[in-house]
Formats: sequence, C-alpha cells, structure tokens
Amino acid sequence: MMSSAGKVLIVDDDPDFLEYTRIVLESHGYQVHTAASGKQALKMMREDKPDLVLLDVMMSYVLDGLNIARQMREDPELRNVPVIMISAIVSREEASMFPTDEYLSVDIFMTKPVDPASLLKQVSRLIQRNKSKKKQQNKEG
Repeated sequence: MMSSAGKVLIVDDDPDFLEYTRIVLESHGYQVHTAASGKQALKMMREDKPDLVLLDVMMSYVLDGLNIARQMREDPELRNVPVIMISAIVSREEASMFPTDEYLSVDIFMTKPVDPASLLKQVSRLIQRNKSKKKQQNKEG
C-alpha cells in the first residue's frame, strides 16, 4: 500500500461538500475522514489524530467551526494540528460577527466555493510545514 500523503478530517454539515472535497483529496493520496458536526469531529480527532482539519465555520450553530478550533487549541494533543477554515460567509454583516482574535486559532481561511487546486496546495503546504516542525521538536527534545 502506498503511504498516504496525510490524514485529513473534513468537518462540514453539507454532504455534497464533504463528498466533493473527499474525492479531490483522495485522488491526491490523502486519507480522508469526514464529520458532520463539531462534536463528532472532536471525538474522531481524539481517537485518530489527523494531520490537518478542514473546518466549516457555520454548522449546527453559527460559529460552531470557531468553537471547534478553539477547543483544539486548548487540547495539548490537538493544539498543533493545522486548521483550514472554510466558509460561505461573504457579506460584511456576517463577517462582523467574528471575534477578531479567533483568526489566530486558524491557519488559513478560504471561502466557498473552494478552488480544488488552491485547496490542494494549502493542504500540502500545511501538512509539510507541520511535519518539519515535528522533526525539529523531536531533535530538540
């Protein structure tokens, strides 16, 4: 079996988006898991830590995605997992609902519809960056 390019967890309550994104990532060698809610996502992450999480902002309630990102940052096991936040939020009214410091817990912010090429580029870049960070820490530790 070919070694996987990395484990990605996609968290979104839109089944079409989950399916589409899963196909895009799997066709490039990623091992993909999907979750339809924040609660399910956190449970899955704790059982099998992903290399990267794709997170929709708006799920069961408005800022569900930000809440998950915050919980990940508070969990020593999940703190270093890179997060790409994906959102269909475009209007200024909605954007103004975001607490600005929340952006700190997310590595990259992308809006839907997501361009597959740029998604793949960001996923690959963040996973590689994280791997080299881990190597660095292992050397130091």
